[in-house]
Amino acid sequence: MIRFTGGAPRAGRSRTSSRGPSAPWRPDHCPLLRRALACGLPPTVLGALGTGLALHVGRSLLREVRRSRTITRTAQRMRPPPRVDGLAVAAVQLSADRGARIGGDLYEVVATEYGVRAVIGDVRGHGLGAAPTVSAVLAGFREAVHEEPDLAGVLRRLERAMDRHLRERARAERLSAGTGHAFRTAEEFVTVLLLEILPGGETRALNCGHPWPHLLSGPRAEPLARTDPLPPLGPFPLPAELPVIACAPLLPGDTLVLHTDGAEDARDAAGRFFPLPEVLASAAREAPPTPQAVLRTVLTALVHHTGGPPKDDVALLILRNERPSPRAPSGPGGTARSGTTDLSPANPLQHPA
Repeated sequence: MIRFTGGAPRAGRSRTSSRGPSAPWRPDHCPLLRRALACGLPPTVLGALGTGLALHVGRSLLREVRRSRTITRTAQRMRPPPRVDGLAVAAVQLSADRGARIGGDLYEVVATEYGVRAVIGDVRGHGLGAAPTVSAVLAGFREAVHEEPDLAGVLRRLERAMDRHLRERARAERLSAGTGHAFRTAEEFVTVLLLEILPGGETRALNCGHPWPHLLSGPRAEPLARTDPLPPLGPFPLPAELPVIACAPLLPGDTLVLHTDGAEDARDAAGRFFPLPEVLASAAREAPPTPQAVLRTVLTALVHHTGGPPKDDVALLILRNERPSPRAPSGPGGTARSGTTDLSPANPLQHPA
């Protein structure tokens, strides 16, 4: 708390010589103007210098305000609705930059005529510095997700959006800091996971260097797929063929947990990684594991493990199928198998490659 005390100033301390916030500003406080005064420049030149300084400061402040507004709008749009076409949704993002509302992680869930489509990604770096790349990828996803009939087309659009963003960033760096700094854009990349959930629960995915989601079905928590991912977007072009992966189905009552590597790579004081699969298995045993309950379980365990806020950006996106169970054929004993997973070898979707 700040306290103010009345009375006259202390002896021996001149208010006009103070450089504190309450002291009046004088020309000799600015090194550039002080040198100009020493050279005996005419008042018109001094006025031009002052105007130039004011314009420079004003433009810098305006750029910062615009940047903050863009980041705020992106953060607000990253809040998914609690339900998307029969899927209950919960999500959270923790930024490594203290006080920031957005970092280097991204996610989005959209209902389209092709099914529910979701994206989760992780930009190289963290905090506010990664926010422009996050905005570029999300803008490309929101445009392509309604126009492309298959996931491969969506991913191609994201690749073009990322390439365009890197070219614009390299050009801006050359203009502002010279060609020596433009090569930083060659190190930029983003991992991306695209997911498509059809009305019957069939799940398809394309993965560019991102951790696979976990499927919570009954008391189990298992990776949605185990195939090797494609390279991240940015450093290398995508291959000519983009085979979409048919994953384990998201049946009524099942839950998908999408996450960035900031969750599984978080360490405790002894350097041990966060046991995300074990925590998710514990959450799966809750009845029922609602998205909010899973989110609360993971966040509580994560903060307890790290002993405080995470050192890297963390994003969690949780989807639970709450659609009505379709009428299923009866089993050998006449018992209907509705909302359960067939573990027989005849079900290829239950055995991801």
